[in-house]
Amino acid sequence: MQLDIQAIQAALRADRLDGWLLYDFNGSNPIAKRLAGLSGKKILASRRWYYLIPATGQPRGLVHAIERHTLDELPGEKFIYLERETLEKQLKILLGSCRHVAMEYSPECAIPYISRVDAGTIELLRRLGINISSSGDLVQRFEASWDAKMLTQHQAASERLYRIKDRTFETIRNAIRDGHEPTEYEIQQQMVSWFKEEGLISDSAPVVATQEHSASPHYMPSATSSRAICRDQVVLLDLWGKLDEPGAVFADITWVGYVGAQPPSEVCQAFEAIRLARDEAVSTVQSAVRKGRDLRGWEIDQITSRAIDRAGYGNRILHRTGHSLGEEVHGNGAHLDNYETRDERRILPGTGFTIEPGIYFESFGVRTEINMYVSENDATVTGPLQTTVTALAE
Repeated sequence: MQLDIQAIQAALRADRLDGWLLYDFNGSNPIAKRLAGLSGKKILASRRWYYLIPATGQPRGLVHAIERHTLDELPGEKFIYLERETLEKQLKILLGSCRHVAMEYSPECAIPYISRVDAGTIELLRRLGINISSSGDLVQRFEASWDAKMLTQHQAASERLYRIKDRTFETIRNAIRDGHEPTEYEIQQQMVSWFKEEGLISDSAPVVATQEHSASPHYMPSATSSRAICRDQVVLLDLWGKLDEPGAVFADITWVGYVGAQPPSEVCQAFEAIRLARDEAVSTVQSAVRKGRDLRGWEIDQITSRAIDRAGYGNRILHRTGHSLGEEVHGNGAHLDNYETRDERRILPGTGFTIEPGIYFESFGVRTEINMYVSENDATVTGPLQTTVTALAE
């Protein structure tokens, strides 16, 4: 990721901030690492480093003497520190006249994805007279946004995930027809092999969950804990992956099937509730973007939760509506969340996210997950939308 220093400085001035102070210790701040261009590089960075982008003037960095080349690819002067006394002295020089800076900090950890800088570092800077604000909006604009190549990579990953989903449902359908009851784990491992075949990588195997297991949103089958997929059962697939290429971003989808010709009414009604909630969220995002109206992550979550509540399932919600997509499946941009947190960040052009309302009962759960991308003047769903529960048997 190439830092756009001039654009960042313009944003800092607009927000009346003196600078953006990037900080990392031994990989503790992946946002700072990515912005500094250190992610994925074979570089030893086991000491604290700082990189200040001031609202005006040249950026500058602070690195330890044994890792003096850590920030060499970034513009600006680099200061060197040795022992802890030198660190504090050089930190004062680095900051110069800056008194109000943004960092990866979230008051009271309101947004954990942004809360990357440790409390001790915050205390040190405050003792030096520095006022610290959250960099959440800056991260949304400069770290979580996609360029044209990343969008193309996402779309390619999405197409491959849908192919794997289709193959998975067909495998289950054929097995049931032939009198075989595959386990969740067997199906999951087949999907893992298709990921390799499709050139996709992920941080996890996909979720394959049937009946009461589908009521646990992050259930994961294993070789020692897995149940057979039988007739008259709900089957939920949740799969996410990205191309095995530098800078690629994730796609993430969830689909619901039923091992039978006709799902029972309670399953159909539950799915219809989340489908309507999902579609209302999509329409809201598209309308706001087309009209140039600001829309914040928490607002979209509120729309879906109210729609689900109107359908009588409000007490069956267990999680937020969606999350940012990036180089990690849960990216650092605005999340669609007014439930677990309240994400006040705006939905900005160049960003992607999931919409995935779900409702969960004791015996089964349903969730529909799609991905959206926001451009300057529009918002698009990047794959097919499930409209009914997929029948997996005659």
